[in-house]
Amino acid sequence: MSRSRRRRASPRFDPSDSMYDAPVVRELDLHGHTAGDADRFVRIFLETWRGRARGSVVHIITGRGKNSAGGPVLKPLVAALLRRELSHLVAEWCPDLDEGGYLVRLR
Repeated sequence: MSRSRRRRASPRFDPSDSMYDAPVVRELDLHGHTAGDADRFVRIFLETWRGRARGSVVHIITGRGKNSAGGPVLKPLVAALLRRELSHLVAEWCPDLDEGGYLVRLR
């Protein structure tokens, strides 16, 4: 099989993406928060920073969920928010380099 046709298991993101080179204007660390708190904090955070820094990149830290009894909770919750309900605030988003959160470019 030619080299160009082989499937690669990782990385799941493109490290050459410009999102990884953009300066991060602010971080939101959700470690230790409940899903309900995280939902509210992410909404307020994105709405606030969109008003202050349109087009900028923010970092939402969810953790990988390795210490959650039933598996990751915050990471899929935040992904769902970015994909659906908060998509009007987001120009683009991707996992951060250690896959413990998301880089988000504000619309």
